[in-house]
Order: sequence, then C-alpha cells, then structure tokens
Amino acid sequence: MASITRNDVLKAVSHADDVTIAKIIASGATLAELAEAQAWLANDEPLINAGKPLATGRARELVDILSELEPAEDDEPSPPIVPQD
Repeated sequence: MASITRNDVLKAVSHADDVTIAKIIASGATLAELAEAQAWLANDEPLINAGKPLATGRARELVDILSELEPAEDDEPSPPIVPQD
C-alpha cells in the first residue's frame, strides 16, 4: 500500500498543522492505518467491546500524534485578556 500524502492528511485531519502533517507522513502509515487511528481516538469503547486489539505499530504512532491535537480534558480555557487602561 502507498504511504499517505499531504492532501490525504488534510482531508482526514483538516485542523492539522504543518508539523503534525509532516509527522504523520514520516510515519510511513497508510490511509487504512490513519482511519484506524482516527477510529480509536473518536471512541475506543465500541472497538474494545468488539474485541478489537489495541492499535499497534504505525496506527499506534498515529494515535499518539493525533492525540496531541486534541485538547486535554482537564484543560480549562484561558481567561480573556483585559486591556489595562
């Protein structure tokens, strides 16, 4: 299978920055592996309940890369910046 291209990544992960896109391409992953990683990130419970083994190899690497794009659950929004007079 062919490795994914920049356009493939942008279609799948429209909010990815250039560094993330480069990491994904450098992983040598395929579109199927990118789709698998996205499925794990979207909702892992159904996959686990279906007996699917955890992502490994390049799909696992993509899960790690893509998870950096997700806001942490404990992250609170920054307070607004109020100009000082």
